[in-house]
Amino acid sequence: MGILIKNGRIVTAIDEFVGDVYCDEGTIRAIGENLDHRPGDEVIDASGQLVMPGGLDPHVHMELPFMGTVSADDFESGTAAGVAGGTTSIIDFVIPARDEDLMDALAAWHDKASKAVADYAFHMAVTWWGDQTKEWMTRCVRDEGITSFKTFMAYRGAIGVDDPELIEVMKTSKELGSLVTVHAEHGDMVVELQNKLFGQGLTAPKYHALSRPPAVEGEATARALMMSRMTGQPVYVVHVTCKESVDAIIAARMNGVDVYGETCTQYLLLDDSVYDKPDFEGAAYVMSPPIRPRGHQEVLWNALKLGALHTVATDHCPFNQVGQKDRGKDDFRSIPNGAAGIENRLALLYTYGVLEDRLTLNEFVDLTSTRAAKIFGLYPRKGSITVGADADIVVWDPAASGTISAKTHAHRCDRSIFEGFETKGTPSYVIVDGRVQCREGKLDVERGAGRYLRRTLA
Repeated sequence: MGILIKNGRIVTAIDEFVGDVYCDEGTIRAIGENLDHRPGDEVIDASGQLVMPGGLDPHVHMELPFMGTVSADDFESGTAAGVAGGTTSIIDFVIPARDEDLMDALAAWHDKASKAVADYAFHMAVTWWGDQTKEWMTRCVRDEGITSFKTFMAYRGAIGVDDPELIEVMKTSKELGSLVTVHAEHGDMVVELQNKLFGQGLTAPKYHALSRPPAVEGEATARALMMSRMTGQPVYVVHVTCKESVDAIIAARMNGVDVYGETCTQYLLLDDSVYDKPDFEGAAYVMSPPIRPRGHQEVLWNALKLGALHTVATDHCPFNQVGQKDRGKDDFRSIPNGAAGIENRLALLYTYGVLEDRLTLNEFVDLTSTRAAKIFGLYPRKGSITVGADADIVVWDPAASGTISAKTHAHRCDRSIFEGFETKGTPSYVIVDGRVQCREGKLDVERGAGRYLRRTLA
């Protein structure tokens, strides 16, 4: 059965016009006016609504083993939460343990992801450098359709790499034509500050943020981009949170470095006062890098507008307050880092970006879908409304309103870091692979229907 979306205001990263979109067998077949359809096709009247490419979140962690526990959303619940909010594809991270065979880790992630209800791709984290690492990276690009490699400059002694290892990753990626993504924090200084604060008897969640100040992110960003310049390897800096990192990215681009910057919804909308919540509630906001003091948020909005930052992701990695976050009740260093956000990304950016004139509709689509698809080798299959693209489409009701709450969200966790946020605009229909999988807020997803996306070199 096909689907005809009629009379919608079609919005892409560059265009905006009223028309129809016809989908069949999971693909967009026609775009125009007064399109015909077959008997039995579903017809959606999108009059007064927006028709946009489904969101692509390039930074999520489903079912991630981390800090002695596992993130609360698995690939089924996490991708379903994404669909509920208009995100129809994700890129997750295969994260091997130090000294683990990267191909063994990939097999484990494929097994976990087989539950996904929407399409998914992988980044491969390189968590150590050994005799076989170059071969494994080559196999990722050549055989597995994985064209980006994640490196952590934090989490030393676990999944973090040191500078010589990062240089080897960059050199190899340069040979392969792939992209290196970087979590930029000065890992050794973070450990020093953590231990100093804890040694002073300072154990509350707020000290997580104070142990990872903007300076350690800014320094690591600048250092990674220096290596990028020296090796000629393009770099994508994940979850940029602060002015120091934005300044480093702008300076690097002025010097000809091929660098992309990503920020996340929480860094645009929250400030570090969240860590002062009573009764350990500040732990819900413990993530790395942390939420920043007031002032950094406007820098990030401006960087998006000016093109210094290129995508808005979520770093979706939820942990329950009860049974997971409370592992660090007496030691902020033991609070699992991460929070939920994939369901709320589009509504928050529409409400606080588009409706507050920080973003145009075209920029909204670009930042939440098209740009990531282009950077990570999925365009035009994803991130576009074009004939031949996958039928991943959001029909967006701009008049609908809501309030975010852990009591009603689709995330499988007991807290929302956006609790009480009012939103305007929500998906009325979410079409994934040519089938309506969310209708007026009601999910109709199928476990295992998501397909693995092999990416091309962008």
